[in-house]
Order: sequence, then C-alpha cells, then structure tokens
Amino acid sequence: MKNYSILLKIAAVLWIVWGLVHIFAGVMTMRGPLTGDISAAVIGIADAVDPATLQMDYPDAVGAVLGQHGFNLFWIGIVTFICAFYIWRGNKNAIFLAAITGGLADVGYFLFMDLGGYVNFMPGTVMTIFSGAAIILSFYAYFSDR
Repeated sequence: MKNYSILLKIAAVLWIVWGLVHIFAGVMTMRGPLTGDISAAVIGIADAVDPATLQMDYPDAVGAVLGQHGFNLFWIGIVTFICAFYIWRGNKNAIFLAAITGGLADVGYFLFMDLGGYVNFMPGTVMTIFSGAAIILSFYAYFSDR
C-alpha cells in the first residue's frame, strides 16, 4: 500500500504543476483577445513558429475562438489542480476526472500542435509528458491496489 501511496503523491505533484501551467496559459491566451492583441495570443501558443509570420490583423472571430480556447485551458487547469489534492489522498473519482480532463486536453494538443511542429518542447510537450506520466502512475496505483 505504501508504494501505491508514493505513486499517487508523485502523480498529484505532476497534476499540480500541469494545472498551474494551464491556468497561467489560459489567462495569457484570454488576455490577447481581451486587450485586442490577438497576435500575441497566437504567438504565445505556436511558440515554435517565427513570430513575424504570425503578426497580423486577425478578424475578431479569431479572437473569440482564442478567448474560448484560453477559457478552456483555464478551467481545465483549475479542475486538474483541485483533483491533484484528492489524488494525493487516493480518491478514485479525482484520479479519473483528472485523467479525462487533462488527458483529453493533451491528446488534442499532441495531435494538432506537437505533431504539427508548431510548439517547442518546453513547456508544451513537457506538460504532455507530465499528464501522461500522472495518468499512468495513478492508474497503476489504483488498479494494482485492487
């Protein structure tokens, strides 16, 4: 039981970091459209792309899409951050809620951003590794303890 508890604590720390990064990313992504600097939000997301190619006047609808994306990053970060404290204590529902919420968010990120080559390894890909590791560790601990 003690080994499983350690795995859950490691997973919880990974989710805390992942959640905080996504809360921050959500705020920064929403900030662009709210201040009228949509280019800044696009450049912040696609950080492996030459910023000069992304600097332009985007339609307001693009800003709305980015604002919604930022809001989703924000709430997903909050949910996983809160779940982390329950995962620390071995709560089954939190393990699965964090895996579904953070895991599915990172599947889309991996498919469209990582594989597309639009992002740098740090922080984006590292956060995908964090969420994958947190899911694997917590699932292993949960299912091995049964």
